[in-house]
Amino acid sequence: MAREIVLDTETTGLDFAGGHRLIELGCIELEDHIPTGRSFHRYIDPERPIDFEAERVHGLSNAFLAGKPTFGDPDVADAFLEFVADAALIAHNAAFDRDFINGELERVGRAPLPESRWIDTLSLAAQRFPGMYNSLDALCKRFRISLIEREKHGALVDAKLLANVYLELRGGRERALDLSFSIQRHAAGAAERVEYGPRPRPLAPRITDAERDAHLAFIAELKGAVWLELEAA
Repeated sequence: MAREIVLDTETTGLDFAGGHRLIELGCIELEDHIPTGRSFHRYIDPERPIDFEAERVHGLSNAFLAGKPTFGDPDVADAFLEFVADAALIAHNAAFDRDFINGELERVGRAPLPESRWIDTLSLAAQRFPGMYNSLDALCKRFRISLIEREKHGALVDAKLLANVYLELRGGRERALDLSFSIQRHAAGAAERVEYGPRPRPLAPRITDAERDAHLAFIAELKGAVWLELEAA
């Protein structure tokens, strides 16, 4: 059984080597390209100020992160490594997330996650849509994946979106075969579960009255038709 982890990060800025740090980490588990429902999510105290532009993107402030565990806390670093185990790691523009995660791991004395384990969905998208704009938002719109939950960038929300994008890039799933498929929609400020089902307004019939009468006359002339016997019963 192939196990993969789709992940996303939020940070204080763009460059770990320049002193920026991880502040949020979100992961979604897949097995054989099917979401298992298991996830990993942590907010992290970066122990340094967050750049204004970064905060504008993800909405996370130093005040919000105050009191959260640092990356070296066992509930973050060790729990993350236990969750990902030896699974392949999927990220969008993977080099960015890899640099931050490996930088944090090395900073607390843990071994980095080798490049061979990483799958970059940005590279996959470039192969499928060469010359096109392949941001996560653009791919969600191209694949008709709802962005309704995404008011700002967030690691777990983006990991969920990326998991859907990744499955589409790998060939997509036939929704008609997924009898449990449902979507989440926000209405009046609350989450509403909406199941796929019959059309709320059936399609208008395309058969004419004359065609219907001719069909009924044809059926009436048949003898021994099983459906007529069942109807009579």
